[in-house]
Amino acid sequence: MPDPAHSATAIPPCMASMDVMQDGDRMTVTVWGELDLGSRGLLPDLHDILTLSGSGIDLRLDAVGFCDCSGLNMLLDLRLYALDEGKTVTVRSSGRAVERLLDLTGTRELFAAPGPHQDGARPAAEGEPGQGTADDRELRAEVTQLRRAMQTRPTIDLARGILMASFGLSPEGAWSVLVRTSQNTNTKLHHLARDLVGTVHGSTLPEPVQRQLAAAVASAAARSGAAVAGTDLP
Repeated sequence: MPDPAHSATAIPPCMASMDVMQDGDRMTVTVWGELDLGSRGLLPDLHDILTLSGSGIDLRLDAVGFCDCSGLNMLLDLRLYALDEGKTVTVRSSGRAVERLLDLTGTRELFAAPGPHQDGARPAAEGEPGQGTADDRELRAEVTQLRRAMQTRPTIDLARGILMASFGLSPEGAWSVLVRTSQNTNTKLHHLARDLVGTVHGSTLPEPVQRQLAAAVASAAARSGAAVAGTDLP
């Protein structure tokens, strides 16, 4: 019998395909299908393509019909890998699904094509100030923060769904419950979300967290005028 814990964390099959074409010192990668958690299966091949390129990868995502936070996280991982090699990853074109996610997360400019005099792979000439050094460090830090956010977002969204289904809360109410419980128990939001998701698989929240969660649920229900039958998670 398969291990339930292993099954719950297993990466689903990749639902995306890609085609590669060399264009000068760059590689153009056309992707179609779905960019979700399973799209991490593309990373090994994308890393190889990036290594073979002279200055980086240009992505064409017009045929991507679905993209969630896990898919964006995969793209951020690829960009971070490119930065380590002194190269760039750009999104040259994309469909509505990708466009919407880039706009909502404010990450569009991270994948913008550099200007004619902003080639990230060009070394500074002798005597030329290393003008990109500070910018590179700042960009690396921003990418790291965004990558962490994208890694934790699916778990937080799942925890919100559990609260909504368990207590009949609205999306806004479930979010306020998570934030209030996180603040009152001095627990990081993504840690609290992870523990809430764990209750579905039989784990139990610590008693202080249960009390604060119950109080937050009651408060959210009172503000919305909804009746809450109980404060027990399934």
